[in-house]
Amino acid sequence: MIKANKLVNKNFLSSFDVSSQEIHHILELAKNFKNKDLNINREGKVLGLIFDKSSTRTRVSFQVAMARLGGTTIDLNPTTSQIGRGEPIRDTARVLSRYCDVLAIRTFKQTVLEEYAKWATIPVINALTDLEHPCQALADFLTIKEEFGELKGKVLSYIGDGNNVANSLIISGALLGVEVRVACPKGYEPNSFLIEKARKINDNNSLLKITNDPSYASSGANVLYTDVWSSMGEENQKEQKDKEFNGFTIDSNLLSKAAKDAIVLHCLPAYRDKEITDEVIESKNSRIFEQAENRMHVQQALLSCLLS
Repeated sequence: MIKANKLVNKNFLSSFDVSSQEIHHILELAKNFKNKDLNINREGKVLGLIFDKSSTRTRVSFQVAMARLGGTTIDLNPTTSQIGRGEPIRDTARVLSRYCDVLAIRTFKQTVLEEYAKWATIPVINALTDLEHPCQALADFLTIKEEFGELKGKVLSYIGDGNNVANSLIISGALLGVEVRVACPKGYEPNSFLIEKARKINDNNSLLKITNDPSYASSGANVLYTDVWSSMGEENQKEQKDKEFNGFTIDSNLLSKAAKDAIVLHCLPAYRDKEITDEVIESKNSRIFEQAENRMHVQQALLSCLLS
């Protein structure tokens, strides 16, 4: 029976923190958890959640994943703890390290997450920052692997804002040998530093394409993927972005340019008929709700490894 291997890095702050072999291991564990072919017990372990941003899927999937491992979750709401009153991160991290066995943190700045990891003596997981969403990328590639069997050589086209989700897809795609195309309006491209760093993985320059043309990005793609145009904290940009992202909606026309057996992904929540049409969400090509379920399975696998 497959066992959860300890990861080289103590923390999972970025998609760069795992190797391609470790991603494949996590995905294999997740598949076995999903099929109920695996029983790994982490009874007595405690997961602490620190969420500065609202969440449905990430929060619940982590809670259920930990429960299925036999562990416990404590939701450390910043508004009802000393975190919200300005207690230094170095103090909070060191105290929580004596109570919990692992922390999952959802916050705005990547530097805040890194500060927790610097002072914590337990593993710290990125449950979303403005820069990356690495747990989401794990679920995405599990969903693609379930559909096509192989990941290497597949084409994933991300249409929309070059945000944290796009950044993590670029990194994980480079590690897994997936061609990632990102189509976004000018000025909304993914993080340039991460792009250059990803291009250096396995001489990945030819596999990563950044464009302003959604039709080009969609042509022959195995996967069409999108996210909301305005992320949390960008509500004041919503009206402007809705105008500038005109033409970047995944609709039946864009889907027709992809491969015949293409699947459609969205990390949710979705604004129907904005970044994606209601018709496409409900189409036979959609794997959006399988993708959402897979958050739980990959996080159960990730926790198993980090708590080994």
